[in-house]
Amino acid sequence: MKSSDSMRIGELAERFGLAPHVLRHWESMGLLTPASRVNGRRRYTRDHVIRVMTIIRAKAGGLSLEQIRGVLDAAGRAERRALLRRQHEELARRLEEIAASKRLIEHLMECGADDFTRCPDYRRIVENAAWPRNLQDEACVVDPSGAAGRTPAAEG
Repeated sequence: MKSSDSMRIGELAERFGLAPHVLRHWESMGLLTPASRVNGRRRYTRDHVIRVMTIIRAKAGGLSLEQIRGVLDAAGRAERRALLRRQHEELARRLEEIAASKRLIEHLMECGADDFTRCPDYRRIVENAAWPRNLQDEACVVDPSGAAGRTPAAEG
């Protein structure tokens, strides 16, 4: 490898908006292989770039540094998949929570009630929060004039 293909710790860190001490910490934890040294200075390669991006994406996916090390050091595909399957399930659960929160916020943005905590739909959504449901098509039953509780079914 040519020296022009390698980079110093500051250059690698800067590429990802990290402080160099973060890379040193990852090395000490066994996440990043120790770089070769040229004249006493760490030198990093394209493989290190891939590894750092892998660590960053895994952290963004909610994995702890210890979990990331487990994935990177897994004995084989089956062990790695088992570790990742658990995290995938956790991400799916978190995405459901985020989607439910988003739907609730969307309802509140459209809600015509002055006090949204009095809105029957809001109260129903909150009371049913323990059982995720599809609230995507939920419309507020409170009209801007303040007449709470009227729904098309109740009026009909």
